[in-house]
Amino acid sequence: MPPLRETINPVDRLAELTGAKWRNLAAAREYTRAKRTELQKLLDQIDTNDTSIVVFGSLARDEAMAGSDTDWTLLVDGIADPLHVSSAQEISRRLEKAGAPGPGPEGTFGALAFSHQILHWIGGEDDSNANTTRRILLLLESKPIGQPDACDRVLNNVLSRYLNEDRGLWDAAKKRRVPLFLLNDIARYWRIMVIDFAYKQRARGNRGYALRSIKLGLSRKLIFVSGLLACFSCSLDFSDEQWVEFSRSRNPQPLIAHLRTVLNMTPLEIVASRLANYEDAFPASKRLFDAYDKFIGMLADNTPATSGKSPREHLADISVDDLESDKVFQEARKIRQEFGKALSDLFLKPGIELYNLTVEYGVF
Repeated sequence: MPPLRETINPVDRLAELTGAKWRNLAAAREYTRAKRTELQKLLDQIDTNDTSIVVFGSLARDEAMAGSDTDWTLLVDGIADPLHVSSAQEISRRLEKAGAPGPGPEGTFGALAFSHQILHWIGGEDDSNANTTRRILLLLESKPIGQPDACDRVLNNVLSRYLNEDRGLWDAAKKRRVPLFLLNDIARYWRIMVIDFAYKQRARGNRGYALRSIKLGLSRKLIFVSGLLACFSCSLDFSDEQWVEFSRSRNPQPLIAHLRTVLNMTPLEIVASRLANYEDAFPASKRLFDAYDKFIGMLADNTPATSGKSPREHLADISVDDLESDKVFQEARKIRQEFGKALSDLFLKPGIELYNLTVEYGVF
């Protein structure tokens, strides 16, 4: 095999290592990056030194396609200013004029978000589901459009809180090298997503159940997995000598810089970059990404199903009473099951070091 290029995307690198071709993932990445460039031009000169326009969802994961929601927030990190509302309204106006699909109806995105709540309310009474969602997705699934300064400051400060206040992380005697304060908040967000799914099922009278169910088991679960791996990387990517120095100095900056580098990747890139280290697990890694490639391909497919709608539209509209007999849903569920089985083989079967870390830190 020829030497791998240093600049190769981690997903493409894993594809080379496993002999795979994930064309749907490559096409989605190309489409998404072009779309973010369009948005940057569209929203030019709205942000300032104390604000960042940040996109989330498929636009941040490099998984967007025609019709994908535009999940955004105007992140404020500075003195309160009445003009911030005007800026958020201008973003909405420009997106609507351009015909960009808006964010979901829950109100988590498509408005202002403030660094104070994101940073200071971690785990407190005021840390609502929406605030937790904004914070964790800012870490795991976000891309600034335009000026990144405010977003960078918030990310650095949030990570500083997670690390500085994790006393066990700096206790040399414990030899714990995984940031549990951060990991537990990521795990809490995963549980929020699962519970929120059940709530929406009831609140919406099962409308959209099929599509949300498939997304929960694939793209939503991927976010959680990438967060686990980011936390595990603090143990996997530093030597014993480096951790001795960390414990002695109690300086979180090297870990913050490391986590920023990891979290700057998309969830798929985080997973691929880690799995590329485990040759024995290449078959399971290939099955994992094969399934996700099929999932992206299905959502991007405009070929009409028997209902006359695209697979994505069909899944969004199908009644729960028809799920067991519906071919599109059965195919999507099979993809979800393949993805879940591959994850179990990678994280919950003895053989590679991810198993030990998952059992020790990700379960109890």
